[in-house]
Amino acid sequence: MSMSDPVADMLTRIRNAHAVDKKEVNIPASNLKSAIASVMQQEGYIESFGIEGEAASKTLILKLKYYDNKPVIDSLERISKPSLRVYVKSTEMPSVMNGLGIVIVSTPKGVMTGQTAAAQNVGGEVLCSIS
Repeated sequence: MSMSDPVADMLTRIRNAHAVDKKEVNIPASNLKSAIASVMQQEGYIESFGIEGEAASKTLILKLKYYDNKPVIDSLERISKPSLRVYVKSTEMPSVMNGLGIVIVSTPKGVMTGQTAAAQNVGGEVLCSIS
């Protein structure tokens, strides 16, 4: 059975792992999920990630980050959904918690933060917000 929203599934697995203080979480891998994990690592929301397995059974393993036994990620929200896609121009990039959080955007130049997309003057689909 195929999943209708794999990115939402990824974010939910991360939220659930944080709720029970897991150190790592396993997610079915895809190129988009790997790109999102890469942005999360660059921004300091996760420690590291890796891909294990072959072909159809690849698994993305995220090592979650904690500070003083509390998760670094306070909230994860899916913004653009399969039922309602949200696209923005580079000049209309949303802000999360007045700059304390990030939005992850899928652009023609790849997956990146909203701030980076605005600096490169590209718009795209707003995938999620993290704070």
